[in-house]
Amino acid sequence: MQNLTITIAVILRIFSNSFSNVFQKKLTAQNESPYSINFITYLILTIFCLPLIPQLSAGALNFDFWLYSILGGIFGAAGNSFLIKALEKGELSVLGPINAYKSVIGLIGGIVLLKEIPSPAGILGIILIIYGSYLVFDTVDEKFSPALFKRKDIQYRFYALFLTAIEAVFIKKVILASGILASCISTCVFGAVFSFLILKLRKIKLHKIQAKDSSYYFLTAICFGLVMITTAYTFAKINVGYALSLFQLSILLNVFLGYKIFNEKHLLKKSAGAIIVILGSIAVILY
Repeated sequence: MQNLTITIAVILRIFSNSFSNVFQKKLTAQNESPYSINFITYLILTIFCLPLIPQLSAGALNFDFWLYSILGGIFGAAGNSFLIKALEKGELSVLGPINAYKSVIGLIGGIVLLKEIPSPAGILGIILIIYGSYLVFDTVDEKFSPALFKRKDIQYRFYALFLTAIEAVFIKKVILASGILASCISTCVFGAVFSFLILKLRKIKLHKIQAKDSSYYFLTAICFGLVMITTAYTFAKINVGYALSLFQLSILLNVFLGYKIFNEKHLLKKSAGAIIVILGSIAVILY
């Protein structure tokens, strides 16, 4: 039964994450500021969380809870801001595969910092992820070259990757310290606090939400909320590294949604690259 619930959580997470990206990109196309989108999403979720706060026990709100909640809020708010900025400027189908580089960074970090030598499966995973992303990046003007990494959308996506990878560790820490419910509430509340501070630092003023945009905001919040809940549940049940690798399955969905909704080109080549990236992530899981 637990394996079934984990599987359902992972599937829900994959779909909700991809559609959250779609609605975020839709809002940026309506000239909504990425920083406003980030804050309003967290704010809507915080409002929904308010009735749940009394259910938290005083014992759950220990020192570790506050420390890791604050750190998670900082990295989560910043990471999601960069993700939406990337979606504003780039293609959904191109940005998706970059997320798989979390696994590559983790393995390389293990080699450099911990002197861990990856198994053949780990090395194969790195090769597949890089080659698969090469196929995807080969569909853009800059190809897979140094010029590609000078593009703002690519840079923003890598910033988001680093920040959200660190946030994942802090989410796991909050879960271990206080439980899944406390983790979900803290992600919303502290995400709202720090995304508001980012908004102020950027000197961006909030404006009245237009009726045509309100549905996208709520859909974004619903999908982002599902991402948060299913992520917390999955992290509570299995290793964070395994979970992050499983979540890479959303790459293929991002490619399809980019083609179907935003008329992004080169579906077959990007799909082939996405499948190879996913195979690389599976190899990392085996490692």
